[in-house]
Amino acid sequence: MQLWEFVLTGGPCAGKTTALSVIEQVLSKKGFKVIIVPETATELINSGITPWELGQNVFQDLLTIRSLNKEETTREAARILGRDTVIIYDRGIMDGRAYTELTDFIEILSRHFITITEARDQYDAVFHLVTAADGAEEAYTLANNKARTETPEQAREADLKTRNAWIGHSHLRVIDNSTGFKEKIDRLLKEIFIVMGLPVPVEIERKYLIKKPDLEKLMEHDDVVKTSILQTYLKVTTPGVERRVRQRGDGTNFSYYYTEKTTLSDMSRQETERRISVQEYLSLLLEGEKSLRKDRYCFLHKNQYFELDVYPDWEDEAILEIELTEETQEVILPEWITVIREVTDDPNYKNAALAKAK
Repeated sequence: MQLWEFVLTGGPCAGKTTALSVIEQVLSKKGFKVIIVPETATELINSGITPWELGQNVFQDLLTIRSLNKEETTREAARILGRDTVIIYDRGIMDGRAYTELTDFIEILSRHFITITEARDQYDAVFHLVTAADGAEEAYTLANNKARTETPEQAREADLKTRNAWIGHSHLRVIDNSTGFKEKIDRLLKEIFIVMGLPVPVEIERKYLIKKPDLEKLMEHDDVVKTSILQTYLKVTTPGVERRVRQRGDGTNFSYYYTEKTTLSDMSRQETERRISVQEYLSLLLEGEKSLRKDRYCFLHKNQYFELDVYPDWEDEAILEIELTEETQEVILPEWITVIREVTDDPNYKNAALAKAK
């Protein structure tokens, strides 16, 4: 049995309802059990429990309790079923960050014994559909959700805050309105297939050697998230297949992953990745041959998700990466980035080459 847990989020009138229906039909036809977990906030509001009566923080506290219970119940049901299952959460725990101050949100989570790192990284991937109010204004409507009341301006603001709440997740993908709605859903399905490995999990990335920016100034922005990473490369058991384990976290709270990669071209690699327990991580570390430490700064620019890697022994340089769905996809680099050169196909800048022997 294999279990995938995805969050589908986005701004008001982004197409989530249609997307959920399409995802369920497509994946069911491929033989997967699909479980759709409805949006908790809408359930509460439609039942008469509203943030404008209770106050936003009290509402978010109740929402968190209900969401955690629903998620654990759903996981247990999937385990009992014992078959390959995809759980799609209509919004996740971190969506509450868009409606509360950071200190309040951290306090709410702590009351339920969960950290921001745990709340964000417990899902395998997060797919954000951009509100129609941003790029498809003619389609913006709230008629299909009585719990929504936002004007187009408020919708764009809520959309941005929701996107920013998930920055730092290793598989955050933003699906914008640069195409028609059908193509928007097709792009979403393609991203899901890539994460699941249907039919072939291909990682397409571009990598740039850049001048190291002012990190203190960078962290002044609310939409930048710093993550500490320890990446350990394991003994090769199959020729041509790179194996690694990764610890990601904020210095106190961590999540763990096991990854296998096979190179297909300079830009494309076949990849399979799964979350693992700390016990499995420690066991696999016994096979470690070399390790790499780095700080990763995650941010969005023009709806593209960038990861800026800073290595402890590099004084003036850093690496900027972006994952794409197609090799021909245009990369829109931030204006504050100074590129020294692209190093996508330079083997000297592969993480495995930068790692040091243990």
